[in-house]
Amino acid sequence: MNKVLITLSTITMISIGACSQKEKADLVIINGNVLTIDKENPAAEAIAVKGELIIAVGSTSRISKYIKKGTTRVIDAGGRLVLPGFNDAHVHFGPLDPDYIELRYTTDPSLITEKVKAQVARSKPGELIRGGHWEHEMFIDKKWPSRELIDKVSPDNPVILSRADGHSVLVNSFVLKASGITKNSIDPFGGEIQKDPVTGEPTGILKENAESLIKTGEVKTQRTAEEEKLRLWQGYVLALKEARELGVTSVQVPGSADFEAYLKLQQDGELTCRIDIGRSLTADTILLKKYLELKKQFPANGNWIRFGYLKAFIDGTIGSGTALMFEPFTDNPSTSGLSMMPYEEFEKMVVTADKFGFQIGVHAIGDKGNNWTLNAYENARNINGKRDSRHRDEHAQTLLLSDIPRFAQLEVIPSMQPTHCISDKKFCEKRIGSERAKGAYAWKSLADAGAMMAFGTDYQVEPLNPMEGLYAAVTRKDRLGEDGEGWFPEQKVTMKDAIKYYTLGSAYAQFMEDLKGMIKPGYLADLVITDKDLLTIPENEIMRTKIDFTVTGGKVVYESGK
Repeated sequence: MNKVLITLSTITMISIGACSQKEKADLVIINGNVLTIDKENPAAEAIAVKGELIIAVGSTSRISKYIKKGTTRVIDAGGRLVLPGFNDAHVHFGPLDPDYIELRYTTDPSLITEKVKAQVARSKPGELIRGGHWEHEMFIDKKWPSRELIDKVSPDNPVILSRADGHSVLVNSFVLKASGITKNSIDPFGGEIQKDPVTGEPTGILKENAESLIKTGEVKTQRTAEEEKLRLWQGYVLALKEARELGVTSVQVPGSADFEAYLKLQQDGELTCRIDIGRSLTADTILLKKYLELKKQFPANGNWIRFGYLKAFIDGTIGSGTALMFEPFTDNPSTSGLSMMPYEEFEKMVVTADKFGFQIGVHAIGDKGNNWTLNAYENARNINGKRDSRHRDEHAQTLLLSDIPRFAQLEVIPSMQPTHCISDKKFCEKRIGSERAKGAYAWKSLADAGAMMAFGTDYQVEPLNPMEGLYAAVTRKDRLGEDGEGWFPEQKVTMKDAIKYYTLGSAYAQFMEDLKGMIKPGYLADLVITDKDLLTIPENEIMRTKIDFTVTGGKVVYESGK
């Protein structure tokens, strides 16, 4: 790490002073509207890049001196907006499945029937059919779907369709039978088998830990080892293609992913996005020691593939009615949500992992779930001593107003996904009432209280496109647009701040704010050029904004039209 710091310091000194005629750039961007996110130098026209690093930022005339004809690639931004590459702080990134049934934005449940029928026609009897991202609050009738919706078109295939939040699934009768789930089945701890209130029969909806009961009874698709390997590889390549086309140059994966797969992608020149990969939170000291070895293999001073944080779930979601709340749900007073484990067990895990020096991130949605998370972090600090832990509250969706100042006080990072607000606002007040909703997606209050937020998407729960998140953060309005100032408009943030949380805030959350998240000499050359000026366009054009260029590590990895 010391060698890296010396190199960066040297480069910074060269770039701040007069231009060295010997120092020529590999890539130069000129005539841009550069939003640097650097408080000391907030705006510029041009950028010079050498290798993976930015070596100079300034006027076009000054930066043009870094151009060596025939060697330096020059991009004329033509006045377009230039930003740091987007860093998705919470993304379930991995290989894409070409057979997955995409149900996002479905409003007519009959479309689910049609799509399952079509996939069954392409499949052999017994083959597992997967799909998801449906949201019943978007359905015309706003009712939970049931197995009857898909049973008639899938009598001989197991079908599993995940809700948009991933915390509930719809399965058909084939799966229920294979799993031994009947009207007499008992809910597991932290889970619910939804049952018809009249007949008592399972509806096909399984929530939270009830998903662990699933046995598919599937007939495995017969592919050779080479076919499986190629299919998986193509899935990774597709995912990386989507990321670079959307200007995403870094991703932080909660939980687990395959380190070796990304190493192979890097070796083959296919890795166009930096990645942090974590593991599951545990109190098992033997496993934590193994994590330490993995952390040495993928260290914090690595720029491409790094060990991330340890992830836990404390509750479910508002949409599924499983977020852990202090008071019952407004629309279902029989429940206050579900905790994924007793608090004592949860705190032990946090305290133990903190003692080993790990960063921790906890999925917390309900006000009680978030309160428990902050309490556990506070107790870990009291027991183990204060350090720069940068523990994270993943989602921080519904907060007690009294808990908002605790984020800055405890130096906990609210890792938030703005699109959750505009997806969930359709039903949030129905679930928890308007009073509790004042603490929902409270970006401005958290910022005003001194917290450093990190923005992301929660892909594939939500789309990977950062433009949807920026739109949500500055409007708090439905994707189709709506009149007025937005939902609880006092919590909106400015476009500049939203971009900052998607870049520098996310870098801070991964201890990389000295190397990523700003356009500044000595920083990694992860850059995007947009086709519209996000700082000035009307709000209805934000989600139509496209990426014209994506640069990762000084290399152009995507340009529109090619």
